[in-house]
Amino acid sequence: MIETPPASAALDELGVPHRIFRHDNPVTSFEQAAGERGQRVSQIVRSILFRLAEDEFVMVLIAGSAQVSWRILRRHLGSSRMTMATEDEVFAVTGYRVGAVSPFGLSNPPKVLIDESVLLEDEISIGSGIRNTAILLKSADLRRVLKNAEVILLTENISS
Repeated sequence: MIETPPASAALDELGVPHRIFRHDNPVTSFEQAAGERGQRVSQIVRSILFRLAEDEFVMVLIAGSAQVSWRILRRHLGSSRMTMATEDEVFAVTGYRVGAVSPFGLSNPPKVLIDESVLLEDEISIGSGIRNTAILLKSADLRRVLKNAEVILLTENISS
């Protein structure tokens, strides 16, 4: 029997339409994941956990290979000190392993920030709680369900 990903079960409970996509082989790049899912790299959403203090974390959702600007994130949160969460911290906070993290299905969800890039695509894919398995859903549904999340521009255009 194939296990239902925890994020899918959470979305089912919320009545959010979505699809589960299971990769046949381990995912090693954005390009591979996007190609197999029939998507562009910009449709893949990463859930990145940052540690602000001993027991304070924030999850950032960002599209594709875009990089979070530490300067913008620090300024927005009013925090001069932060680190990316370690693999152990990610698991302790989310219950998910790195590579499968999702903002859905968490028993004690951290604050969530959504980079504006996530909402530029109509359909996105995001972690499911199980490695090599993704959830495909409408970005509008993600925004609706994560109603307490802030939408902010967290990337910098370094060429200007």
